[in-house]
Amino acid sequence: MSERKRFRDLGRQLGVYRTGPFNAITDVAGVHVGHSTIVRGEGPLNRGSGPVRTGVTAILPNAGAIFTERLIGGAFVLNGAGEISGLTQVVEWGLVETPILLTNTLSIGTCSEALVEWMVEKHIGIGNEHDVVIPLVGECDDSWLSDAAGRHVRAEHVFAALEDARSGPVAEGNVGGGTGMVTCDLAGGIGTSSREVQIDDTHVYTVGVLVMSNFGYLEDLRVDGEAVGRRLGAEWGKEIQRRVSYGSIIAIVATDAPLNSQQLSRLSKRAALGIGRCGSMAAHGSGEIVLAFSTGNAVPRAFEKKLYQIDVLGDPFINPLYEATIDATQEAILNALCMAQPVTGRDGHHARALPLDVLMPGPAHPRT
Repeated sequence: MSERKRFRDLGRQLGVYRTGPFNAITDVAGVHVGHSTIVRGEGPLNRGSGPVRTGVTAILPNAGAIFTERLIGGAFVLNGAGEISGLTQVVEWGLVETPILLTNTLSIGTCSEALVEWMVEKHIGIGNEHDVVIPLVGECDDSWLSDAAGRHVRAEHVFAALEDARSGPVAEGNVGGGTGMVTCDLAGGIGTSSREVQIDDTHVYTVGVLVMSNFGYLEDLRVDGEAVGRRLGAEWGKEIQRRVSYGSIIAIVATDAPLNSQQLSRLSKRAALGIGRCGSMAAHGSGEIVLAFSTGNAVPRAFEKKLYQIDVLGDPFINPLYEATIDATQEAILNALCMAQPVTGRDGHHARALPLDVLMPGPAHPRT
């Protein structure tokens, strides 16, 4: 396999804000990410036995303590031909109380059931002295490359992703839930990026974004305003491309800035702007869904008093976080494309890797 590099390692950058140490969602303290990848078989589709290009990605919002110390959350649905199960409760309560899983469309049920099992083992009071939980599981359709109807994700894959979750660098491209994902007819999948924003002399906050990217056609792809996809289409001519579906994207936004639920929903809308800047038109059959949470306040499950106070950043100071979210979302998508290896799946369907030389700065690739 050829060496792949992240977008920033190619000498490019987006926006004015610096990244965190890992340039990942894990730069928000306490956020952990893990993957479980399933790759086996090749050749024609044989339902139930492959080929398989799929997996699970797990995000633990506060190092596994999310059930007892819930976090404030918000969301935005740009186009709803997709799903994050449990999102209606986040919108209603403004709280995130389970880990977040990302997988293929037909594995939502398996992942939800496995996550409940994992949580019940850790918190025996669920469904007894505590409320039940509704797991957060986001999906995109990987059936162009994988035997999706075979439902190859099992509980052990969910457990593996959850146990693999940690801070630090995050594996990107066709890994975990992103293994069989395609972005603008190119190999896509998992990507992440972060920004550090200084609000005043004493307050520096981090915004991190992780995407499972699976949207668009080649001619849609834009990189910092450049019509890169159109240029590649002119060079390559016609070849097998995914035209049965426009695809989808799930974006998870994390920040340590103390925001309330409404503010986090507004932050989620800015992630949608970042998706649009990469070329998405949020087509009829596409799902662009954003979930955001803040580690700036914890809401205990066991209330010991009637009145609680939380810190909330004043609305006039949020604009830099909006800009940072837009930039980090774009870069997360581009990192998915830059890090993904070419992949051949069912029935010979092939997703080429984005040629990294088209992103190199210099006069050879002027803005189009």
